Amino acid sequence: MSYTYDYPRPALTVDCVVFGFEPASALKVLLIRRKLPPYEGEWSLPGGFVQVSESVDDAAVRELQEETGVADVFLEQLYTFGSLQRDPRERVVSVAYYALVSLQGHPLQAATDASDAQWFALSTLPSLGFDHREILECAIARLRSKIRYEPIGFELLPKKFTLSQLQRLYEQILERELDKRNFRKKLLKMDLLIDTEEKEQSVAHRAAKLYAFDTTKYIELKKTGFNFEL
Repeated sequence: MSYTYDYPRPALTVDCVVFGFEPASALKVLLIRRKLPPYEGEWSLPGGFVQVSESVDDAAVRELQEETGVADVFLEQLYTFGSLQRDPRERVVSVAYYALVSLQGHPLQAATDASDAQWFALSTLPSLGFDHREILECAIARLRSKIRYEPIGFELLPKKFTLSQLQRLYEQILERELDKRNFRKKLLKMDLLIDTEEKEQSVAHRAAKLYAFDTTKYIELKKTGFNFEL
């Protein structure tokens, strides 16, 4: 059965904020250079229009892969943005998502309506089209809040990491220095790190231990009411 609607309907899009972390550098976000108007040639978040035959979740996964080549990541809904002037083409409402990925496992390849895809440090962002700066700021706030009570930061690290890399990640996200002794004491007390019995390779200084996050143990502890807080 078909229906006739008496009211005009806005277009629906998705936008993806994908964070990555380079242990020797900084926290970064994935941007694309637009190939088509509006904002042709300018940088923006990956995203696009939702097709009638797909869910918003599926659209986010598809657009991210089509425009950047990044696939097999968990995207979590962030917020819905619907200001009247957010898109110069027409009335557009966007469902925003965010994801955390390790840079090592996600090579970039721009395609479809993106002419380029690059990682940018949060401290050196270019100007962004649409309301994408507002969307990005919302995602950063969510990340800073959630990393305090869930171990989501490990998604940004290589599978094997040093405690210094982990601390640097938290300092980058929270934008403040952390006391090295207290940070490590809290973390090790949780007993959620696996000592891989390996050490950091290709370093000039004394090689540090490599650890891995014990996801299975964390899931079991969470069932008992365990509170992750750093």
